[in-house]
Amino acid sequence: MSAWSKALDAAGIREAELRDDYTRQRELAARFKRSAYLAARLLLPAPLFPHVIATTAFMHHSDNLLDSGPVEGRAAVYADWERQVRKALADGESTHPVIRPLLHTVAAHPRLRTHVEEYLSTARADLDFAGFATESDYQAYLDAYSLPAFMLVACLLAPEGDATAFRAACRTYIDAGQRLDFVNDLAEDLADGRLTIPRETLDRFGVTREDLEQARDLPGTRQLITAVLTQTRETLNASRPVTTLATPEGRPLVRALLALDGLTIAAAHHKGPALLKASARPSLPGVVRVLVRERRAAGRARRG
Repeated sequence: MSAWSKALDAAGIREAELRDDYTRQRELAARFKRSAYLAARLLLPAPLFPHVIATTAFMHHSDNLLDSGPVEGRAAVYADWERQVRKALADGESTHPVIRPLLHTVAAHPRLRTHVEEYLSTARADLDFAGFATESDYQAYLDAYSLPAFMLVACLLAPEGDATAFRAACRTYIDAGQRLDFVNDLAEDLADGRLTIPRETLDRFGVTREDLEQARDLPGTRQLITAVLTQTRETLNASRPVTTLATPEGRPLVRALLALDGLTIAAAHHKGPALLKASARPSLPGVVRVLVRERRAAGRARRG
């Protein structure tokens, strides 16, 4: 029996069609961030792993509807998706291969329902995204979209009872993660017509959108990228309390995700203005060291 089949059994997912749904969502989640997927697979307890997969896949499926396809049709497509999800939550059933495993995971982790409903209420902030004029606009986007999306998964690692401090630490972490994604994916986002760095930040370094689109290696672009990555590193360091606020079984994964982001920041610093042509990736030896270290730590925690 495969490790995945054992995880489905451990999570109480026994009906054949539902197992197939979870398996399809695992394939979707694995394509998004391979290193993060491997970390979850290696570090999470088997009963929790399929539920993290279901929520991750739901988040990515929703995100794809919000920012892909013809622009003029996205609002209608997302409105139909939101209607389907809300109806499924109300009825407790669905035949959709993304929604059905989500419902099963909500049944296993009831507090997830609140986070799904919050996400559905705020996700249109990404649909209407047109860039940021100021840092304040970026911070508002974090609250309206990035944090609710992240909490779909993070709530499965939240402590019982009052999770206020955990959510605050998650916000700091997703601030760092969002900044990292925005600077690391500049080439891809600009090709799709999205400028994700606030215009006031560009102005501070004397950089224009055209400079970024043309991948111009100018003093200003170097300074801009360095400044954003430095701020990202500082924010990531400030988010470290999340590693102790998470549930004990979730801490190895959380530590690994912070370490993997740190490796990506280092790779992006090394790449510099070449980020305007392609994203940076964390070093493979570094990823392996992180996963091995946290795998051993997780094993010790389960034995102890």
